[in-house]
Amino acid sequence: MAGEAVDLLVVGGGINGAGIARDAAGRGLSVTLVEQDDLASGTSSWSTKLIHGGLRYLEHYEFRLVREALIEREVLWAVAPHIIRPLRFVLPHHRGLRPAWLLRLGLFLYDHLGGRKRLWPTKTLDLRTDTAGRPLKAGYAKAFEYSDCRVDDARLVVLNAMDARMRGATILTRHRAVAAERAEGLWRVTVENRRTGETQIIAARALVNAAGPWVEAFLTGPARSRAPARVRLVQGSHIVVPRLYDHDRAYIFQNADNRIIFAIPYEDAFTLIGTTDQDYEGDPAAVAATEAEIRYLCAAASEYFAKPIVPSDVVWTYSGVRPLYDDGASAAQEATRDYVLHKDGAAGQAPLLSIFGGKITTYRRLAMSALDELAEDLPALSGKAGWTASAALPGGDISLDSPVSAAESLWRSHPFLGQDLASRLARAYGTRAKVIIGEATSMADLGKHFGAGLTEAEIDYLKREEWAETADDVLWRRSKLGLHLREAERDAVRAHLGA
Repeated sequence: MAGEAVDLLVVGGGINGAGIARDAAGRGLSVTLVEQDDLASGTSSWSTKLIHGGLRYLEHYEFRLVREALIEREVLWAVAPHIIRPLRFVLPHHRGLRPAWLLRLGLFLYDHLGGRKRLWPTKTLDLRTDTAGRPLKAGYAKAFEYSDCRVDDARLVVLNAMDARMRGATILTRHRAVAAERAEGLWRVTVENRRTGETQIIAARALVNAAGPWVEAFLTGPARSRAPARVRLVQGSHIVVPRLYDHDRAYIFQNADNRIIFAIPYEDAFTLIGTTDQDYEGDPAAVAATEAEIRYLCAAASEYFAKPIVPSDVVWTYSGVRPLYDDGASAAQEATRDYVLHKDGAAGQAPLLSIFGGKITTYRRLAMSALDELAEDLPALSGKAGWTASAALPGGDISLDSPVSAAESLWRSHPFLGQDLASRLARAYGTRAKVIIGEATSMADLGKHFGAGLTEAEIDYLKREEWAETADDVLWRRSKLGLHLREAERDAVRAHLGA
């Protein structure tokens, strides 16, 4: 049976749930988060890996959303510089599509709407002379280059959960909320351990439904409530191909169907191309890139690149379901990416706050808004202001102005790692990479080597500190080393973890 009630129970271990848990724990609330699978195993690990304002949202007049996202770019970069880094985007002008003056206007707004301070401004490129033009067809002469940031999305979720735990939160992965009812001014939520089948009841003064694509299913199922709004499930798929060009900039391409796609340097040896937008029905856990989506992305990129991209070039695909607020938009790509919060509960009842929509870039602001909504219901929030804009995420206590990069610093202090491994560890773990290395003075001290620099010491750290249990947790969420390992090496990781 339930013990002492916690202030807040969060259902869902994606970016919104982890962000809310972190913010709440940092304000002194007692917090428990339950996630039915692994952290970031749903939508939050299948994004385009960007912290961005959303240039195309300006066309839909979502100025508040774009402004908020633009402000957040530099805030998030400052608190997690190991997993968030600036990236320049090249937008070729395509005759017959959006005119150059419209692109200039949009980018002028993009530069000035969010108070950009550190990121470089937009500039115009001559693709006939700039290196960005070399991989493209000869017909593209003019482009605009602007700034956004890239992010390791799944690690962003994990780091928020880690910080929440450091501040007192309880994080339960592989635990599913199977029933929820109000009683005596509290929520009593039955939670099933999916590994053992055992159940427990958690009492909470407030309940947050951050279940992502399952937000509506949780409301109408365990919570036995009426959904206040419809969720529009939109499938977004990506393809990964061997690296298409040598420079370190990304491309944003306009398509004749009014969509845009990105081509982004990825994991050193690859290029990431995405995304699609199409309505989805069915189990969000079963989503997968379709042959039609793969062909679409290949064809859209081939409209610009001189060397055609064909489905046989694709080495990996991934797909996720975005749980967008259904605003009645006629096309999936036009549905709002803004978030909507809905609180249910009469006076004297324990509140249920449901999260609809949202995007990775604005997760921190969403968390603040969620706690604002719950302030009158949770006395423990009284006088507790938001704090996450200036507090580094684990491993992110790195100065952006340091003349020596975190990777170079790690390599200098541990030369046996070599530059490539030191760089990867610094990009993934920041200053916490030294926790993995410990007292090691050689690679042999890090235990068994599985390939691509993945060692027993790193896997042990991920199990101990980051809730990793399976090979997929390690190879496709905490890292993307699955792209670099041979099948036999991946099998060895599975055998080591027993899953």
